[in-house]
Amino acid sequence: MTDLIECTIKRRLNRFVVEILVDDMPALAYINNTGRLQDYLHPDNTGLCVKNRHPMKTAYRLLAIREKHSAALIDTQLQMKAFERAVAMRMIPWLADYAILKRNIRLGGSIIDYLLTNQESNVYLEVKSAVLREGHYAMYPDCPTDRGRRHLRELIQLGAGGGRAAILFIAALPDIKAFKPNRAADPELADLLPAARKAGVWLRAIALVFQPEDSQIYLYHPDLPVELN
Repeated sequence: MTDLIECTIKRRLNRFVVEILVDDMPALAYINNTGRLQDYLHPDNTGLCVKNRHPMKTAYRLLAIREKHSAALIDTQLQMKAFERAVAMRMIPWLADYAILKRNIRLGGSIIDYLLTNQESNVYLEVKSAVLREGHYAMYPDCPTDRGRRHLRELIQLGAGGGRAAILFIAALPDIKAFKPNRAADPELADLLPAARKAGVWLRAIALVFQPEDSQIYLYHPDLPVELN
């Protein structure tokens, strides 16, 4: 990744647009993470962005927010690319013998992110961005999510019927030691996770971090503990 630009967050205008300052000049940045991100899109936080290749309404794309000694990666597309590269390089032990067969695969009434395969079976895998922090915990979601609940129910039904299903939480934050659901934001989803585990759905998490100094994404925990509360 080249031409990383520091900016100052001013305010979020809507789900996809953030007002920023670049060299003290106002500008608009695109954001593809539809979570509330209130801790990160807080006025005067330092953001990291790149110029849009084909600027229309927004001149920049916001990728990350500086936090501690590195940055929280809030761009979900980059999170997914990092995950795909980790799978291809066999950096995730519990997926070491799997490859990505298809993306955006239909399951019931939902579109699931990945269909993975090995010599024995296929696994439907849904990915969620967990960029809400509580101490050393990463959490999901940061607001009620009908879509997240629907995906979980589809995976539970598949698992209960003997199919293989997984949900992966990407904790793209520095200094994370475990993942847990954010019951305060969506108690129903938090209740669905134990039901998913009982149905045989894999509940997994990985931890990534973005380093502004070299503009690289690092996988620092390939099998982050998942704690259900």
